[in-house]
Amino acid sequence: MPAGLTRRALLAWLGAAACAPAFAQDGGTLLAASWLEGDRHLAGLLRLDGTGLQVQAALALPTRAHGLAVESGDGAPSVLLAARRPGDWLLRWQPASGHTTWHWVDDDRVLNGHVRRSPDGRAVWTTETDQADASGLIGVRDAATLRKTGEWRTHGMDPHAMLVLPEALGGLAAGTLVVANGGIPTQSETGRSHRDLSRMDPSLVALHPGTGALLGQWRLGDPRLSIRHLAFDPVGRRVGIALQAEHDDEARRRDAPLLATWDGRALTAAPPMAGALGYGGDICARAGGGFWLSATRANQLLGLSPQGELVDRIALPAAGALAAREGHAWAGGDAALWRDVGSAPATALRFDNHWALA
Repeated sequence: MPAGLTRRALLAWLGAAACAPAFAQDGGTLLAASWLEGDRHLAGLLRLDGTGLQVQAALALPTRAHGLAVESGDGAPSVLLAARRPGDWLLRWQPASGHTTWHWVDDDRVLNGHVRRSPDGRAVWTTETDQADASGLIGVRDAATLRKTGEWRTHGMDPHAMLVLPEALGGLAAGTLVVANGGIPTQSETGRSHRDLSRMDPSLVALHPGTGALLGQWRLGDPRLSIRHLAFDPVGRRVGIALQAEHDDEARRRDAPLLATWDGRALTAAPPMAGALGYGGDICARAGGGFWLSATRANQLLGLSPQGELVDRIALPAAGALAAREGHAWAGGDAALWRDVGSAPATALRFDNHWALA
């Protein structure tokens, strides 16, 4: 990216760097993803089929992206992307036309990497941090312009991934917004540095999707297990949570559990996971019940039962992005792909932490 650009000039440069789409959506799997190519950060639509992996459309990004969500409607899908935390930009991209809507956040807020459309389509939600006191927020944004119209407190620090309950669970209605409070104290002067970890306070919260009212809050017994990413298992009827260990002791961190489960009433950590190296990158549902979880630092994809028992280990360099649909799953890593049916083609793309099926 050219140095010294104003935001207006940066938008012009990004628009010029977009690749014209060449859609071929008849067959295969379409994934919205972000990746690193040399020193360039890109987002795009990828088509994976029996013949290989093709980039259908791509867009240059100013910095690294993190979470993304696909919006479907009457026309071609659009993609929402949030900058990696502490992030300052939010993007809606329409690959079919190349149209982009960019929004930069105010200086007293930072984005925490995840974004999603509200179920009623009226708002876009972002996880954020108030830099004045490190408290967590859900930014409520206009669905068309991405400008903020309100804020909800997450009753914790470092909110990260969000999930909307697809069905009633433990007395909570379908549509309830579930938020992972990572619990790591961060402010403008610390950026991504993890300091004051003795103050960690991770929690899982349930919020009313219309008002943001707190409906419940749950914590694990170990406050050094940061609650990061969420997936719903429709077979086991529970939410799986990918954890990241922040223990001072290396041995505890190396063998820490990477999964917790929540049934709407209790939040429970899985048993320790020897050699998983304490870092759960992403999570998705697994066919027949349970979860796939990417152990990024261990270069492994872990298959877990609904109760959290380890049932499979698959080698995958820098395992990260996961997605599942109709009993099938896809995973990406550093120049690596995996899918649960058939072999995956070779790729040189270095995928970021997350992707989404389009």
